[in-house]
Amino acid sequence: MSNKQKWNQRYSEADNSEPQAAQILRDNTHLLPESGRALDLACGRGGNALLLARLGLQVDAWDISDVVVDQLQQYANDQQLPVNANVDDVEVNPPEPLQYDVIVVSYFLDRSIIPALIGALKPHGLIYYQTFSRAVISSRGPQSAAYRLADNELLQLFADLQVLVYREEIDAGDRDIGARDEAMLIARRA
Repeated sequence: MSNKQKWNQRYSEADNSEPQAAQILRDNTHLLPESGRALDLACGRGGNALLLARLGLQVDAWDISDVVVDQLQQYANDQQLPVNANVDDVEVNPPEPLQYDVIVVSYFLDRSIIPALIGALKPHGLIYYQTFSRAVISSRGPQSAAYRLADNELLQLFADLQVLVYREEIDAGDRDIGARDEAMLIARRA
């Protein structure tokens, strides 16, 4: 089964509830520009794209699954939100340089495209990134360490940017509270 088929099957079986934006985005909307162009990369059901559009940004939403892209575009059209959802395999076709004021990536990790994501940011552009870490506390997320971040890896991957927010709790303190199994970053291009 291809990657596209796998995700099409998963999204065909998904519920129809309102998709949630990533915690890093929900908790830090105050850092967003008042207008501009945003990309929700590997958008899934589009929670990030919908929130960005509601906050006044023109949003491109990319995913490999045509099923979820069609669902998201229909929902955005029904809500009259400025979302342009497209089927795109970012591993083959990363974003062009200097295109976006904001890029959001949640629960997707392909280290090879990080330089292209940084390059796709306009000056002072922001990247919001949240995905699973190797400090596994629960059963959430991918089983393979290749799809999970090492300790402080987001800081290393985006070392050329100015870090505004970083959160990675690993296994410190009460493991039942907080954002476990994940690392989160907001960084700005100079």
